[in-house]
Amino acid sequence: MRDYLYFLWRCFRISFSGGWQYRLWMLILTVVALLGLNAYCKQLVHGMATTGMTDQVSWGLYIANFTFLVGMAAAAVMLVIPVYVYRNRDLHDLVVFGELFAVAAIVMCLLFVNVDLGRPDRFMHIFWRFNFPISMLTWDVVALGGYLVLNLHICGYLIYCSYRQQKPSRAFYIPFVFIAIVWAISIHTVTAFLYVGLGGRPFWNSAIIAPRFLASAFAAGPAFIILTLQVIGRATGYRISDQALSLLRGIVTVALSINMFLLLCELFTEFYSDSAHMASTIYLYFGLHGHSALVPWIWTAAAMNSLALLVLYTPYRQKRAVLNATCVLLIIGIWIEKGMGLIVPAFIPSPLGEIVEYQPTSNEILVCLGIWAAGLLLYTVFVRVSVPVLSGQCTADQVRRRGAERAAEAA
Repeated sequence: MRDYLYFLWRCFRISFSGGWQYRLWMLILTVVALLGLNAYCKQLVHGMATTGMTDQVSWGLYIANFTFLVGMAAAAVMLVIPVYVYRNRDLHDLVVFGELFAVAAIVMCLLFVNVDLGRPDRFMHIFWRFNFPISMLTWDVVALGGYLVLNLHICGYLIYCSYRQQKPSRAFYIPFVFIAIVWAISIHTVTAFLYVGLGGRPFWNSAIIAPRFLASAFAAGPAFIILTLQVIGRATGYRISDQALSLLRGIVTVALSINMFLLLCELFTEFYSDSAHMASTIYLYFGLHGHSALVPWIWTAAAMNSLALLVLYTPYRQKRAVLNATCVLLIIGIWIEKGMGLIVPAFIPSPLGEIVEYQPTSNEILVCLGIWAAGLLLYTVFVRVSVPVLSGQCTADQVRRRGAERAAEAA
């Protein structure tokens, strides 16, 4: 226990050390997080009137980010499966970075749910009246909380074993790895069921939403990891193999292809059948009765995803600069499509036929930016601590050796 506590103390000290680029990045994230906290305090004082949400559109930017980040968290399994199922050693150490990002993403998810509630004390109603297994919201809380605990255990154990320079006991983490694989699929499926189960919102009443959620998650998540791995490699000198990036690129290509195919299937069903419940889809893509706030956004997302998919099937995908630009395009495109493009149209028109468009306020945007900054700050600290440990620059033997040298000098 003493060694473990000292390990945590060492991690805490390492998180404050780094070059000027690291310090500047941490300063920017801290400032943005504090601005977001200040905006959230205004929301607590003045209520949800500080947001653009109304009685007609009760979910907005907060839930849109929540939906997107649940998928990003689930995408960590795309690193776990090749390593532990197909025994691909190129990604062995990199799986830690994916699962650390999953931890940060789940924390951001919980923060977005909290700010969307308006009053944080309402969150306790879930635990006081744990309506299991009837309530889908309760299922979602169990799924997110369980996935957070699983990833914390796996990452913490592997990093601590690397610090002690000991081989991890397979019995102590391999079963949790396979549970996490199933759990990662469940967190996004349960989130999709939250929407699909609302019968009063026909825009969400489609069985294809859950598979679309998974496909988009397995495209955007690995794309984000491709970008972060290159940043880690340049900032820390940690070696990122070309085979690892190539495998992740292949995963992104397949997942994005499936996502686009499912989207086309859904659009065909909506427009060809010409059902009475397609008003929300018409509003999203073409506008409805002069209201068209989301039309340019969804067509921009479609163009970004289509261009990214086209590039991924060309030889230019092997160039790092092209690959990075493609990853940025599809991440933004999926955020628009899976966030605002999925959440807001379901409320337009309302069950009474009202058309009230949603426009996020500056205070609402600041809260979102603050949560994203807090999550990236947490992930940066995780990476800053884990890289020296995994690369052998910070081990228990080195700590003991330095302690013995200092004692000898003092004597």
